[in-house]
Amino acid sequence: MSKQKADATMPLQLVYSNQDFVADVHRSSGSRLGFASPATRFDTTIRAGWTDRMNRGLFRYHLGDLQTRILPGPYGYVAQLNIQRGVERRKPQEILSIQQEFNGKHFNFNKINPEEVLFEMIKGVEGGNEKGQLHELCRMVVLVNVSPLEFGHCLFVPEPSRCFPQVMTSFAIRVGIESVLLSSDPGFRVGFNSLGAFASVNHLHLHGYYLDHELKIESMPVKPLVPERGFYGLLDVPAGFLFYTESERVEKVAEAICQVTDFLVAGNIAHNLFMTRGCPPCDRARNEKGHCSRNGVRIAVWPRTSSFGAKEESAFNVALCELAGHLPFKNKKDYEFICEKDVTDIIQRYLLPDPQFHTLEQQLTRHLMDL
Repeated sequence: MSKQKADATMPLQLVYSNQDFVADVHRSSGSRLGFASPATRFDTTIRAGWTDRMNRGLFRYHLGDLQTRILPGPYGYVAQLNIQRGVERRKPQEILSIQQEFNGKHFNFNKINPEEVLFEMIKGVEGGNEKGQLHELCRMVVLVNVSPLEFGHCLFVPEPSRCFPQVMTSFAIRVGIESVLLSSDPGFRVGFNSLGAFASVNHLHLHGYYLDHELKIESMPVKPLVPERGFYGLLDVPAGFLFYTESERVEKVAEAICQVTDFLVAGNIAHNLFMTRGCPPCDRARNEKGHCSRNGVRIAVWPRTSSFGAKEESAFNVALCELAGHLPFKNKKDYEFICEKDVTDIIQRYLLPDPQFHTLEQQLTRHLMDL
């Protein structure tokens, strides 16, 4: 991965290719995660830039080591106490529709402090000369989230000046997956909240952050739906779908994911995505060696009921990280006393009713088979 140094007017650029993907990643034993190999330039650039912005006071609050506990039970929910995020974060925009148009009068990422930008991601093509090997169709700008929920919390914003609404594109999905592959840390995750699924800004963006704990979604068993397109169904709660890809199939799987999210948007169905290093798909527990493998990326897609207007007050909001098993809490009482059943009951309220979900599963399976 090459790096071009920024001047006074141009942000740092990270130029990468498929050769920079980390193909051999394993989870160490226990609930804590660790590097399987030395940190990549992608990791060191995010970590150093994020820490620099924190030390310079660009964030709404200082994020130290968060109080964390693993809830007893088979799901292994990772609960964290982050009171300041609930108090200090920017007030979310009023969202009235999953297909709501971008409105430049509201907050968007063209209005941020330029110092919040960490770098731009640019993908190069193998071979060719230096000028001819870069994709110029769309750039991915990476900036800090000034109301972080964990270490390294950043935002991936495709071509901010084009003012895309918060609707997934194949480019955004592809770069999200590639970002996970560019990290050697199995704890680096990327996610997306649609409008109506607790997205707070209607300007296309993904979230990325480090979480140094294993999540069940990394190894949850699945059933094949259209496996030739990387499409599976989750066999455990929360009910949803799963895609899996390793480095050589990223573009094709990204296209299939986008076909699913386009279908959901057209049907006014809110949804969350979560991308993480994970095991290859299986319908039962693998042997210990296979269970520890994190060479590919799992992309979970959860269709869910829409939440419009004021955000409902509960122990936590049910968005991308909560559905994946990571629970940031806004108050100490809920953090200390909540149990696994309470969490499952809260999450269940936001999921589609079983009959509607099973109908959607059949529709999406036919949709992907017909394309």
